[in-house]
Amino acid sequence: MKLRNSAVRLGLLPAGIAIALTPSFASAQEAAAGATTLDRLEVTGSRIRGADMETQQPVVTLTREALEKQGFTSVADVLQNLTSAGSPAISRSESLSSGENVGGYYVDIRNLGAQRTLVLMNGKRLGATTAGMQDLSQIPMGAVERIEILKDGASAIYGSDAIAAVVNVITRKRFDGGEASAYVGQYGEGDGETTQYSMTLGTQGERGGITMAAEYYKAKPVWAKDRDFSAYGNSGPAYPGAGASAINEKGSFCDPCATPGIKKGEPGYVSNDDVLWYTLKDGGNPSNRGDYRLQTAADSVNANQQMGVQTGIERKSLYVNSNYDLTDTITFNADVIYNERTTDQQIAGYPYQATAMGTPLSADSVFNPNATDTTFRRRLWEVPRTTESKLKTLRFAPSIEGYFEFAGKTFDWDVGALWNRNESTKTGHGDMSLIASEQALGASFINKDGVAQCGTAANPVALSDCRPWNPLLPYGVAGQGSLADAATQAFLFPQFTNTGLTKTTSFTANIAGSVLTLPAGDLGVAMGVEHREEQGRYVPDAFAQSGMSTGLASTTTSGKYELDEVYLELNIPVLSDMPFAKELSFNIASRYSDYSNFGDTINSKFGFVWRPMSELLVRGTYAEGFRAPTIDDLYGGINSSFETYTDPCGIGATNSVNGNAACNNAGVPLGYTQLDQSMKPCTSYPCATPDQFVSGANANLTPETSKSKTVGLVWSPRWVQGLDISLDWYRYEISDMIISDSVDRILRDCYVLGNAARCDGITRASDGHISAMTYGLANLGEMKTEGYDLGVKYRLPELAIGQFNIDWQTSYLSSYDEQGQNGKGDNITIGRVGEAGLFRVRSNVGVNWSKGDFGVSYTARYYSGMKESCVTNRPCTEPDHMANGEGDAIRKTGSNTFHDMQVSWKAPWDATVAVGANNLFNHQGPIMFSAPNSSFPYYGGFDIGRFLYMKYTQRF
Repeated sequence: MKLRNSAVRLGLLPAGIAIALTPSFASAQEAAAGATTLDRLEVTGSRIRGADMETQQPVVTLTREALEKQGFTSVADVLQNLTSAGSPAISRSESLSSGENVGGYYVDIRNLGAQRTLVLMNGKRLGATTAGMQDLSQIPMGAVERIEILKDGASAIYGSDAIAAVVNVITRKRFDGGEASAYVGQYGEGDGETTQYSMTLGTQGERGGITMAAEYYKAKPVWAKDRDFSAYGNSGPAYPGAGASAINEKGSFCDPCATPGIKKGEPGYVSNDDVLWYTLKDGGNPSNRGDYRLQTAADSVNANQQMGVQTGIERKSLYVNSNYDLTDTITFNADVIYNERTTDQQIAGYPYQATAMGTPLSADSVFNPNATDTTFRRRLWEVPRTTESKLKTLRFAPSIEGYFEFAGKTFDWDVGALWNRNESTKTGHGDMSLIASEQALGASFINKDGVAQCGTAANPVALSDCRPWNPLLPYGVAGQGSLADAATQAFLFPQFTNTGLTKTTSFTANIAGSVLTLPAGDLGVAMGVEHREEQGRYVPDAFAQSGMSTGLASTTTSGKYELDEVYLELNIPVLSDMPFAKELSFNIASRYSDYSNFGDTINSKFGFVWRPMSELLVRGTYAEGFRAPTIDDLYGGINSSFETYTDPCGIGATNSVNGNAACNNAGVPLGYTQLDQSMKPCTSYPCATPDQFVSGANANLTPETSKSKTVGLVWSPRWVQGLDISLDWYRYEISDMIISDSVDRILRDCYVLGNAARCDGITRASDGHISAMTYGLANLGEMKTEGYDLGVKYRLPELAIGQFNIDWQTSYLSSYDEQGQNGKGDNITIGRVGEAGLFRVRSNVGVNWSKGDFGVSYTARYYSGMKESCVTNRPCTEPDHMANGEGDAIRKTGSNTFHDMQVSWKAPWDATVAVGANNLFNHQGPIMFSAPNSSFPYYGGFDIGRFLYMKYTQRF
């Protein structure tokens, strides 16, 4: 193919978005030494090519060489360890998470939410879930050439979702030869076994070629019982039994039981504190009322013993790129990806409560030791709840790209398309059918064969249609009606299947070039159009839609929208080769978007580059951004969940309002204490609800809007060859954020502030506890964040002992403020810096050494200390801490550093062998009672042990 000006050409502008290799800011000595000048470079964040252009935004580029020196096996894991990355959107330790997005792996830059970081593959959007989440697990690591992260708002260039950052994963093309790689690893505890095998093949001819990468990856789950921080309950090993559930695997019935409809002070009232629960004695006869004893705290069960602290995952991926030069100036290019991903979750058997399910053990059941219907509770320990999440992705992205000369100027153009299809299937098991349980707990008898059978002797129900269940028979005790019986399990526990399908279709056309020459250089112009369609559907199982199982209820999400967009970008050189102005240029871009579902919007961006001297560059941007409501935001179904909150009408709440008019009118008894999942008084706050709350979409949502600013310096001092230093300041402001209306906010508005309109969705039982609640999405959120990124890269002169490279990246979070309201309803600013995930400082220091065929890579990952609200009867470091003008007791923990190391050897037969360890010294983070980004008392973004691995790569 003919290359312009006989210089290196980096490929034609891709259809959609042109993002290519970020030009490095070379030192003065390298320039003086005659470093090659690249012609017509594509600049990250811009669609305009030009000679000697420097990036106008803060960009991090991770090369394939850098990726191979890490022990991480997925794109998501690599990005999660960036200092600018926030908490994982859904970490592998959030085993209690549910819904369409669970099982995927996402990236969140600046802690602004994964849905506000736009992810691209070769400049084109990844397919997203109905909630707008873009799953990085569909990109095979073996196909990755490099990853570029634009840490700035960029809606003017890329459209919706590019509020916080843009991640562009660029795949391998024009690969000639072959490469096979094998990776095996496991934790020091002997679990979490991980294997990855990949093969990359490519062949190139005179006018084109094809590259193919295939990959298989499997990581086995890690169990909570095998980690110190998760084995003992919700407070770690110092508080064994904390959070244990009184709803145990032994089964129990109450006598007396709280009587529905009778309030405190009325005849026959029994408080929850007075309820007595009876469980079968060891070796007792379950049919004999006298063989039951009072249940004690020692009978409580630790549900963590059946839960996974890290989900298992399996991936099968195939990537193909083909390109062909139709002429010397026109190229056809196409990317195809097929990916299958399977993720496995497991949580403890369901805590079944007859009162909540409305299904007591019938007085006519052969298993009932009492003469009347019996209220019971039983942890379904024999059948843990499992979810298998499968995702199939098919992606096809063809384009025709080229360039032409006109009036002595060069113009790049492209037309292209994208079809992306994600098909998901979730198969669940372990939740009980309420239809079946009502039959199994109903009348039963012993037939002539001595077998328990549903119905009565006069009117029997065939065993093929019903199996009686004895909920009072303890786990591990054999007998009729046992949940250990395969036939009983098959009758009570059906398979649940949820299905989903999302499609992204886009058509693009772009042209870019220089239209005239100004005294300081060429005036660059880019313009283009895009038509995009998004459609999605997620259909829960019929049991979930009807609410006829112990699982969380939900209904179908279905919708679509389309949009048309046009953009214009100008790059204006103002000064060149002048004193204190080696370069001064401005970049201006604007994008018009017209959506079918809410209307149109215009977003613009302004940037500048000033180089006062050869070794110093000053850059800055101001950008407007937006995020359109997703299909799930607008057309989502109804979903249920068990929420954690603090009831202000309970006497255990800080600043309790128990006894005020609003609580009294709601029927809350004086002295009421909020109840936990076992219907016992909460011992710590916030406290989990025993009942499902319902939330849903809002068809009237409007787009989120944002403003971002950056100013930065890049300095390559001439007296230190190989040293590059960058410092960038950033500030984001987001308005009209789409958030779920908070349970605590609604309760405060209703009961503390007395806003009766906010009470409409709250239902309370006769004993005062909140038995149901309905709420939805709203444009209620506002937030601001500000901070600094410091980067230092130093390639030392080669020494007798070898070559050293140092890469030090640090992010400092100076503020992260959300708008909120205090107990009086006054608007306040809530400063969240220091919370888990919102670290004041994150810093990575990497040192690479190489000599001959040997190399060593070492990285230290530093996280500053964390804070959380104090928990009753747990350590509280600052009980008198004041925040937002109110008392706010907090607990602080110290900083944490994880160390990684890899040793590699390049074999003479063109192979590389590497062994390494992530978290080399087996460091464990602190216990976090708030369980941030996790289902356990441990931050979900931290390592869970020392991970040892070996890699072998053979090239041929």
